[in-house]
Amino acid sequence: MSSDSATTPPVLIIRTTQALRDLAACGTVSSSSDEACNCRLARYKGWDSITEMLWPAAQMRQVADLREPGVDEPTFEEFHPARTRYESPDAPIALAYFPVNRATVWRCRRCGLQVMRYTEFGGYYVDHRVRVLDVALVMDAPSPSPSSS
Repeated sequence: MSSDSATTPPVLIIRTTQALRDLAACGTVSSSSDEACNCRLARYKGWDSITEMLWPAAQMRQVADLREPGVDEPTFEEFHPARTRYESPDAPIALAYFPVNRATVWRCRRCGLQVMRYTEFGGYYVDHRVRVLDVALVMDAPSPSPSSS
């Protein structure tokens, strides 16, 4: 076992909005970190696509998992009470809703920026998406309504 893995904290399993807020408060969201750090992730504010070539894997560490254990197919329902859209930089971050409910949280070891990351799978493509975890946008939201099928 390497010394790095011996000192790496375990990945948190986030289950409450307050836990997500607490985690978000530990990171940075400042656009100045984009200039000060070569991760260049501060610009990803609205579930933007990122290629593996642009993902700064060597300096990122997974710190949390937002997926519900045991749920193989979480809802695709989105939460936009202010009529934002999926890609809107000011869209709420609501734990029980898509795509937050399919994401993991990663922190840059250099600048402390935290981003949520998930992979969208289509019929013929794989699209990695990231979004800055901004504490100001973390929102308590009612659970998605169960499907009526």
